[in-house]
Amino acid sequence: MNTPLATASGTPSGTPSSTAPGSAAALAVLPRPSADEFDAVLHHGAYMPLTQFGVIDATGDDAASFLHGQLTNDTQHLDAANARLAGYCSAKGRLLASFLTWRSGDTIRLLLSKDVQPAVQKRLSMFILRAKAKLVDASGELAVVGLAGDVRKALSGVFDALPDGVHVQVDGTAGSLIRVPDALERLRYLWIGPKAQVEALLPSLDGQLERVSPAVWDWLDIRAGEPRITQPVVEQFVPQMVNFDVLGAVNFRKGCYPGQEVVARSQYRGTIKRRTSLANVDGELADIRPGAELFHSDDPGQPCGMIVNAASAQGGGVDLLVEIKLTALESGSVHLGAADGPALRFLALPYGLPTEV
Repeated sequence: MNTPLATASGTPSGTPSSTAPGSAAALAVLPRPSADEFDAVLHHGAYMPLTQFGVIDATGDDAASFLHGQLTNDTQHLDAANARLAGYCSAKGRLLASFLTWRSGDTIRLLLSKDVQPAVQKRLSMFILRAKAKLVDASGELAVVGLAGDVRKALSGVFDALPDGVHVQVDGTAGSLIRVPDALERLRYLWIGPKAQVEALLPSLDGQLERVSPAVWDWLDIRAGEPRITQPVVEQFVPQMVNFDVLGAVNFRKGCYPGQEVVARSQYRGTIKRRTSLANVDGELADIRPGAELFHSDDPGQPCGMIVNAASAQGGGVDLLVEIKLTALESGSVHLGAADGPALRFLALPYGLPTEV
């Protein structure tokens, strides 16, 4: 399995290099949601304040062009009606962070895992140089709320219009509302707005929706097959290893960004031999964490994969997104921690993967 790589600058000669991103406070292990919380999402509608995310605001005349030269997706042509997934890579093409990006007025917002935000923001800021751009931690001023299930009626009391497609976003007086990929055929939205205003409006949802744990959102993201880069897996994966090419998080026609040559070479030379799959394993989340290695029954001496994300599952055990050698899925069994560890049960992703050469 890949070991953490030393971070190097992916910028032109003469720009500063930096050390590998340091660790922020680790994300808390969220308790298993109750059966009622899972049922609220699956059979009714629910909302959940999402404390596991942070927000970076990019402002200034050059904000879009600066980010365009750093991230895997196009921010230069990001319009006010759409959001996009994107990654931020080291010079060796390994993901340092994953984002949802969108415009709110003249600001480009980056939603990312809170535990990597300080290091990522610091690293990006080092390369601004003469660009008219500024990066600010907006997490303290903004609230992030996830909504899932039968939530449209409740949301229509807050927003005048609702997004009609995945990664479509609308701005209103209460902030931004973005539709994100469905999970288990349930609608999902992210609401990001001024903290005081959002918190004042949340009680209006209580009569219509159930308030549930943010752990449910982590589970829904996994069931949607959408990986999130957190501190334990920083610099472990080229974007294609976590299906970012399939999810629209990489624009292969845009200009240079750190790691672009590695990412492009992986795409066009048929060297993608590892992908991310959906699985379930027995156990509890406290013992099953991102970064844990996987082993194949036929090759106990070396890892065949790694956990990307993990969340307590509705039906018991822990649901996982795992990066794994494609050949390990062809026969035998895959186990957590060692070849005689708990066996993974693989599930179908909600989208197809390209056939690799």
